Amino acid sequence: MHLDPLLPPLVGVIAVVLALGLLLQFFRQPQLVGYILAGIVIGPSGLGIVQDVALIELLGALGVTLLLFFIGMEVSPYHLARGWRIAVFGTLFQVIISVLTVWSIGSYLDWSLSRIVLLGFVISLSSTAVVLKLLKDSNELDTEAGQNVLLILLAQDLAIVPMLIIVSLLSGQTPEQSLIYKQIIGGIVITAFAVWVVSRKQFKLPFAKLLKKDHEVQLFAALLVCFGFAFITGILGLSAALGAFVAGLVIAAAKETNWVQHALEPLKIVFVALLFVSMGMLIDIQFIQSNMALLLMLLLGVLVTNTFINAVILKLLGNSWRSSVYSGALLSQVGEFSFVLATVGLQVGLINQFGYQATIALIALSLLASPAWIQGAKKLLSLYEAKETR
Repeated sequence: MHLDPLLPPLVGVIAVVLALGLLLQFFRQPQLVGYILAGIVIGPSGLGIVQDVALIELLGALGVTLLLFFIGMEVSPYHLARGWRIAVFGTLFQVIISVLTVWSIGSYLDWSLSRIVLLGFVISLSSTAVVLKLLKDSNELDTEAGQNVLLILLAQDLAIVPMLIIVSLLSGQTPEQSLIYKQIIGGIVITAFAVWVVSRKQFKLPFAKLLKKDHEVQLFAALLVCFGFAFITGILGLSAALGAFVAGLVIAAAKETNWVQHALEPLKIVFVALLFVSMGMLIDIQFIQSNMALLLMLLLGVLVTNTFINAVILKLLGNSWRSSVYSGALLSQVGEFSFVLATVGLQVGLINQFGYQATIALIALSLLASPAWIQGAKKLLSLYEAKETR
């Protein structure tokens, strides 16, 4: 009897994810922690059930796209328009202060300017997937902190483009002018289209009435809208997740969110889980064990620094201290797009193999520690408020 070679690792992955999910549910911990731990267990440095990290990463990238699509269906265009100052200045100041922080360390270690800028960019980017999932699970997306964080995360998704250009220039490589122009024009066009859609009082999808009659057709129509917009922004040299977010705005403007959510919710759960599993698979247990003290020191430094920087920036932009500190904690981890920057930095010689491994380990550990850090910040703020009201 022939056994499909895909079945053993598939069963192993599902079993580990399920077991860890139930265990963390018992301890009232977020499911995404279980996904990351499952990635560690099944990955190359764990049991080795799955060796092809690239395939899991590819499937996980679809999870980010679907997550941003769902967020686009739920956000308020009014809040997005009103909070542009937070998106622009919050992200800009975060990047500048992060680079200056790394420079204060790198100057003592005799790092080059290019390495300082690269690592500053790396720690300035937060995890869109982790933060938005936590906000959705806790029903906090519509709060002041949730809206502020969403705006900054979207701006960071846009900022990855100029960051990659700057890193290429610092390494001595000149990006093609045609690509830069395409990205600038693409950013303007996609922003203008999003504004036009959400500003219309009535907006209807083509064949919307026909779609409501067939669930199978609904599924493929929803996938086409989501990944079609992601494909367009990808062609324009922008983030595919940004295109999915705009697609979500289109669906919301057309008042078609019910059947779209019903059609794609199961797929979103699976692919978002694969995203976090792929992050866990990147963690090299032996490397972490050999450099535990250094990585823990860096992890604590990043969490504290990012929380403080974002809290101060948001407070200066007019938010309450509680909202600012909580938002800072939400943005404290290092995000999945930092993997891209680290890989580019290794390819162009701005960091060596040890620096790359340390950066990857730091990103993964910050994602793993982020839910506990955020919950701790929330409890401390609640205790402080309770003490103040006595």
